[in-house]
Amino acid sequence: MVILLEINELRKLSNEELTKKINETKDELFQKRMAHATGALEKPRELRTLRRDVAKMKTILKERELKEGIKND
Repeated sequence: MVILLEINELRKLSNEELTKKINETKDELFQKRMAHATGALEKPRELRTLRRDVAKMKTILKERELKEGIKND
């Protein structure tokens, strides 16, 4: 289920919650890619939406990392 994530909602989440959400979204993206490869994906735009959501979440984590001056490996 693809849900467009709002940046303000994501900023309210903790780093751990964001990391968990990134992993869940990547798993969903993988499933959608497999469906697309087999021709079963009805809305190919969902792939773009999921990729952008992952990018948004990674950007927030990077901003926090730079702001705090702490590198998370």
